[in-house]
Amino acid sequence: MEATSPHTDRTAKNVLGEPLETCSVDPKTGFYRDGCCHTGPQDRGLHTVCAEMTSEFLRFTKAQGNDLSTPRPALNFPGLNPGDRWCLCAARWQEALDAGLAPPVHLHATHQRALAVVDLDDLKAHALDDASTDNDA
Repeated sequence: MEATSPHTDRTAKNVLGEPLETCSVDPKTGFYRDGCCHTGPQDRGLHTVCAEMTSEFLRFTKAQGNDLSTPRPALNFPGLNPGDRWCLCAARWQEALDAGLAPPVHLHATHQRALAVVDLDDLKAHALDDASTDNDA
């Protein structure tokens, strides 16, 4: 059986109120590098938005002082490329949205705590996955 990190909450919910899904294991993302956008008291940046990188967003965040595209082997950070999924700080995603450069998101892998910073309708407008939660079909 897989060991549970004390930081990993298996009951965590996504922005749709469902169990939080994995964002990326290649590259391994998340504040706790567990592949999910889990958060906790140590995560002051609220790394809760599972986003798919675009070249425009990578240029934008680098210009804001957070270079996610350059590899840093000493930190075991491979550098991100367009198409990679990564748990972004909710405030950075909002900042990119305000600049018209928000990367697309995976709602099922975006932690519900992101809603403290970003609006669900904005996330849904940039969703790559099915945003419907209606059962009246």
